[in-house]
Amino acid sequence: MKIDLSTAVGLLAGIFIVSIGIVGNSGELYWFVNGTSLLVVLGGTLSATLVNYSMKSLLGVLQVLKKVFIRESYEYQLVIKEIVKKAELARKSGLISLENELNKIDDKFLRNGIELAINERDSKRLRTFLALEMENIERRHASGQEIFFYMGAYAPAFGMLGTIIGLIIMMNNFAGTKTVGLVETLDFDIAEKFAGLLGGMGLALITTFYGVLLSNLVFLPIGGKLKRRSEEELMLRNIIVEGIMSIHAREHPILIQEKLMTFVQESKRPN
Repeated sequence: MKIDLSTAVGLLAGIFIVSIGIVGNSGELYWFVNGTSLLVVLGGTLSATLVNYSMKSLLGVLQVLKKVFIRESYEYQLVIKEIVKKAELARKSGLISLENELNKIDDKFLRNGIELAINERDSKRLRTFLALEMENIERRHASGQEIFFYMGAYAPAFGMLGTIIGLIIMMNNFAGTKTVGLVETLDFDIAEKFAGLLGGMGLALITTFYGVLLSNLVFLPIGGKLKRRSEEELMLRNIIVEGIMSIHAREHPILIQEKLMTFVQESKRPN
């Protein structure tokens, strides 16, 4: 595992660029800081997510976030090399000889797959078991990604909702009235009221700003990164599945290596 700096750099760069856009247009950064607006967007987004998912799923997001900042290195060639070694041993001494090698295999999926291959003679049943495990892994990954994609959809909506709330309050406070006898008369300073109107409109639009920013800089990119992580892991799992099926079929180790190397980018393949 190693720290993925691209996530942190991307977030900081996005905030920096938005800040430059504000300051470069003669704006002030403190104009865009409002705790109530942020609460409406974040609180509303989390509330809607909680309606859609269970509390357990929402709390599990913190565990999923680790994969965004910490990257597992998938060494495809090392895994292929290990599979080829196991294929050589199985070809010489039979599948049962791999039982003594199980404790030496670090990858849990590979270890369990070889154990299945030793105990299951029917290749169709073996592939069914492995495919089922792959589907379960993919389903778990999709669940974590989906939460962030939904949050990315909710955030702009709650930003707009906060803006509408602000505009309604602002309009109701715009006209001041005074009762004279049985008649209500307008009683306000036009310049002062319009100044308050424009200031309130800017404040109301901040919630839309927060919604769009959080959606497009945080939630949707995190969902996308989790999807990339899932694709990398599933690629490794596909290599392992094909390797196990080839070992089970007693294919020649050289042919197994050539077949599995098709999963690796051509530029990274050994000469």
